[in-house]
This record gives sequence, C-alpha cells and structure tokens, in this order.
Amino acid sequence: MELLSNIGFYLALSLGQKAVVAAICVGIVCGLLGCFVVVRRVALVGDAISHAVFPGVVAGFMWSDERNPWVIFLCALVAGLLGVIMVRAIVSSTKLKTDAALGVVLASFFAVGVFWNSTLELAGVDGFLFGDLTTISDEDLWLILGSTFMVSVLIYIFFRPFRVLSFDEGFAVGLGYPVRFLNGLFFGLLAFTVVVAMQAVGVILVSAMLITPAATAYLLTDRIQRMLGLSVLLGVVTALGGWWIANLDVRFQSGPMITLFGALIFSFGYFLAPRHGVMAKFLRHAGRKSRVHRENTLKSIYRIIESDGFKSGGVGVTQLAEMRKISFEEVAKDGRDLVRSGEATWEEGETAIYLTSSGWRRAAEIVRNHRLWELYLTDQADYAADHVHEDAEKIEHVLGADTVRKLERDLNFPQFDPHGKPIPSLEATLQMEQAVGKQEETGY
Repeated sequence: MELLSNIGFYLALSLGQKAVVAAICVGIVCGLLGCFVVVRRVALVGDAISHAVFPGVVAGFMWSDERNPWVIFLCALVAGLLGVIMVRAIVSSTKLKTDAALGVVLASFFAVGVFWNSTLELAGVDGFLFGDLTTISDEDLWLILGSTFMVSVLIYIFFRPFRVLSFDEGFAVGLGYPVRFLNGLFFGLLAFTVVVAMQAVGVILVSAMLITPAATAYLLTDRIQRMLGLSVLLGVVTALGGWWIANLDVRFQSGPMITLFGALIFSFGYFLAPRHGVMAKFLRHAGRKSRVHRENTLKSIYRIIESDGFKSGGVGVTQLAEMRKISFEEVAKDGRDLVRSGEATWEEGETAIYLTSSGWRRAAEIVRNHRLWELYLTDQADYAADHVHEDAEKIEHVLGADTVRKLERDLNFPQFDPHGKPIPSLEATLQMEQAVGKQEETGY
C-alpha cells in the first residue's frame, strides 16, 4: 500500500493534481458507458442507480475504518446492483412499466440512505452527495484508475454485441448473442460506473455526468463509433472544465460545476449541431420554405406561358401578380429571388421575367410532378378529380426523379392529367430547355 501511495504521489506531481487524473478517468468511463445508455434510452436507469447507491455509501462509512475507499466502493456497488435487481423484479412480477419501477426504487433507496445518515450522523458522507475532487486520496485515485481501465477493456471486448443490443435486441437474439448475460453485464457496468463517478460529481448529479456528454455527442453524429469517441472527449472536457471552474472560488463544489459545465456544452450542441441542432433545423426549414415558394412562382410562370401556347419565354410582372393573386411588390421580390438563384432574368426595367434554361427545366418538372400525382390519385387511389389539387400541391416539391419515372411507367406514360391539361414529357422539357439555352446565348 505504501508503494501504491508513492506511485500515486508521483503521478499526482507529474500530472498536476490527483483531482485532474480522477476527472479525466471519470470523463472517460462516463463517456464510454453513457454512449450506450443514451442509445438504449435507459437514462432513467442510470439516475435510479445513482440514487440507489447512497445507502451503500452510508454502510461503507459505517463499516470501514478511516474511510476505507474499497469498502465504500464495494458497499455502494452492492446497493446499486440491488437497485437494478429490484427494478427488474418489479417489472417482471407486476404490470408496472420500467419508468414506474425506476421511480419507486430511486425514491425509496435514496430515502433509506438519507434517513440512515441522519440517524448515524457520519462525518464525510455529505461529500458524496455533491462530489468533491479535492478529497481524492492516493487510494481513491488507484481505485478510479483501475475501474476505468476495467470498464474500458470490457467495452472494447463487448463493443459489437453491445452495439447490436442497443439498436435491436431481437436482432441480437437472432445472431445468437447471450442477451440476458449481456444485459446483466451492461447494467452491472452501469452500476460500477456510477460508483466510480460518484466521488467526483456526487450521488445526486452523477447521472448528469453519465448522460450529458453522451447526449451532446448524439446530436453531433449518427455513427456509433464517432459518438463513442466524442462522448469520451466531451466527458473529459466536462470533468476538467467543471473542476477548473470549481477551483476559482472556494464556495464552488466540483460536482455542481462539472454538471453545469456539461450543460453549457450541451446547450452549444443543442443550438449549433450541424445536422440535429436547432439552428441547422431552422435553416433547413427556412431554405425548404424558400425553395417551395420559388418553385410555386416557377409553376405559375410556366402556366402563363403554356396558356399563351409557348409563344414567349417570359411573362409580365402584372400578369404574374394577377395569376398568383398577390401584390406587384411581392411579385417583384419573387422575381429577384429567381434571379439570385439563376432560374430567371429580368427584362430591362423589371417589367417582365424570363426563365433561364435551368429555371425552365425546374418549372416543367414541378408541373409534371403535380399533374402526374393528380392522375395517379384519380386512377390508382380512386380520388375525385376535384379533390386532388391540394395533395398534389404538397407532393410536387418532394417527388424524386426515380419516383417520377415509376409513376410514368405505372400510368403508361400519360399525356394529360385528369383535367385534360398536357403533362410535360421529359423529351419535350429537354427540347424546350435547349431552345431557352440558345435564346440565352443570343439574347431575348
């Protein structure tokens, strides 16, 4: 034990402080297992276990001399595992769902721990409620290091079955995996991880350390391998950042600061994640809305040109305003949007709009999608001809080229929609696009 203490002291000097090493280890172990917790949607299980270990912490203090971390660790682990067993027993023997069983176990175990501690009044137990990295001893450090190494090795060995189990338990059974053993191992590791992290962030807040970095990583990627790496990285950054903030003021505790720092990182991911963030979704929605509006303008221009027998490549602004039943200013704005997208050009003075070759192609595609879908609904789905327009207005903007080809084949390459209007064929569209392209080269 003296040798371990000396090595631990050496490690502390080489890395700055034992608290830094402990924070890194907690970030790693919580990031690794938290990834699977988030994917499996069992976050409440982690919260229940984190509260269930508290009676074990009290028992460890009561039964150990001089706050022996190994005794506290084992007692807390036993309490956490007992909490998991009780949850599964309640679910399997009653009609209660998992969330209800978790609520019962979480509250009951934690209440037992609080009552027991208030009766015994043991010194040092309160530190495990909110966490305190400054009290990490050499023995605590070696316990955390060893636990982190063990969890990391087991995650590496069982990564593939854990991954399959996280997404589809039935498929895991079909592959011949021992699902009951793997579930028991997973929840055992979850209890183990909670006990490892409780001294850093506390019993009450350890579930946040387990979930928040993994949830942030979940927003940043759709690949489980990348999520695992990001979760570990964010876990380490969260633990170190929160510990650093806690050192700025003696009134700050490491557990709440780590939790708040993790929540701050999550808020950035929530708003700024490139695909699943709020800002990205807002921009996609705004872009989609703008595209639909632009395509509706193109469709109106096509219909005006069609009604004139395709004698002209452009339409007057006044004529377009009457067709769309909007103001002159709104039409002018729509025209500028088309010009910016390269789908139209203005006549001098902005009195008429002329479609470019790309604008003509897209206008014909939208009209073809609309009229094909109307015909499909009347012929294949037995819709009345006067009830198909609104559905076609929505679907015309999302039909892909493959779907359109399939519709044409299924409808035997029709020439007219249910209202007798011609459906632009691909060949006719290409011919018109080429003609418009030549006009662009020579000028209108």
